Amino acid sequence: MIDHACEVVRAGQWAGMGTGKTSATLAALDLLHLCGEVTRPALVIAPKRVAEHTWPDEVKKWDFCAGWQVDTILGTPAERLAALGRVRRGGSPLATINYENLPWLLEKLDGDWPFGMVIADESTKLKSFRGGFRTHPTTGKTYYQGGGSTRARALGRVAHRTPRWINLTGTPSPNGLQDLWGQGWFLDAGQRLGRTFESFKERWFQKSFDGFSIDPLPFAQEQIETAIRDICLTTEVDVEDHVKNVIYVELPAKARAQYREMERKMWTEIKAVGIEAANAAARTGKCGQLASGAVYDNEEERKWHEVHDVKLVALGSIIEEAAGAPVLVAYNWRHDLERLQRTFPNGIDLSTPVGLRRAKAGEGRVWFAHPASLGHGVDGLQEHSHELAFFSLDWNLEEHDQIIERVGPMRQQQAGKNRRVFVHYLVAAGTVDELKLERLNTKRSVQQIMLDAMKRNT
Repeated sequence: MIDHACEVVRAGQWAGMGTGKTSATLAALDLLHLCGEVTRPALVIAPKRVAEHTWPDEVKKWDFCAGWQVDTILGTPAERLAALGRVRRGGSPLATINYENLPWLLEKLDGDWPFGMVIADESTKLKSFRGGFRTHPTTGKTYYQGGGSTRARALGRVAHRTPRWINLTGTPSPNGLQDLWGQGWFLDAGQRLGRTFESFKERWFQKSFDGFSIDPLPFAQEQIETAIRDICLTTEVDVEDHVKNVIYVELPAKARAQYREMERKMWTEIKAVGIEAANAAARTGKCGQLASGAVYDNEEERKWHEVHDVKLVALGSIIEEAAGAPVLVAYNWRHDLERLQRTFPNGIDLSTPVGLRRAKAGEGRVWFAHPASLGHGVDGLQEHSHELAFFSLDWNLEEHDQIIERVGPMRQQQAGKNRRVFVHYLVAAGTVDELKLERLNTKRSVQQIMLDAMKRNT
């Protein structure tokens, strides 16, 4: 991936979650800076959480870019303007922004484009682009004409004024081959797949029986893959086991203070309501709930209070990056499920027979399940899903392994599916979540893990 990004000036990197495409891209950017190929800042365009946390966090992991100051063009207009000012002064080799703020960025720059490289993370966001360069029939002059989503149209104005470009995605064509043209235009302005979307359709597609949609012709896939093979790299990872992807989230300051208070005093206050743990075991449970985002004040009456939504936001990114593939979401507490259903109203609850039947039929983009209720004997989910996200964690190793196996590698083979299985862990940094993850990874006893944690904290 590093070689491809360095050698191909405008490249597509097709690699799934957990395959290292973010770190590989940073390494390539570092090499390009060292040899003078990129002398201006690079702009990462990504979903909001990825732009705000994933890229800045990845920079901190590696020695070669540890000194980089990432300018995140996010937040309030004033915060965005401040970050943009730092970019214009050449303060950092890397800046990040979310797709939704692209029109704002282009308006503020007003024709000035300070970036020497663009990295479009989750480039399927650009698949709806339908514009391009046109030739005026009278004057013969070439001009740009936008088309498609607002953000893609805005970006199209400066795409080919940018010397280097990388498209990053694990699923370049989630809805079929027609998704490739818009992304491909940002790489070569239609050189390989056609200058316009209409010419792309005429060459490789035919109208469906319904008269509205389009179907690829029998030779389309092979010819399209051949046309873009020189600039697009598909990275496959052979794994017998599933790919683990740990996503750390930071608790907001207030939630962090409430967590620490519960941890030290076995009591805290949330929205003028006192939350108390009766003993050490109850305290661990309350801390786990606070890490997840909500906590019960009365276990019997099932009253709960929301504390933060950082895990919900992170889960939204996972679902979005799955690009239509159903994501099985494991939760621990009832308030987890209620908050998940509120945030993702089209999600399917697998605890009901109707919900399970719908999931086995491939309906929905997100499925909710408690590990205790989705273990032995539940089959058929692997036909449609190969992504599992643990929204909240428990200590139970057997239930953890069993819910993974519902969509795990062995099940995929049984279903005749040659695809990787991704297991995402949403972990609140510095909380009991980390201890639970240690338990699941090492299979050490809960008691020993807790004793070691107490030693570290004293």
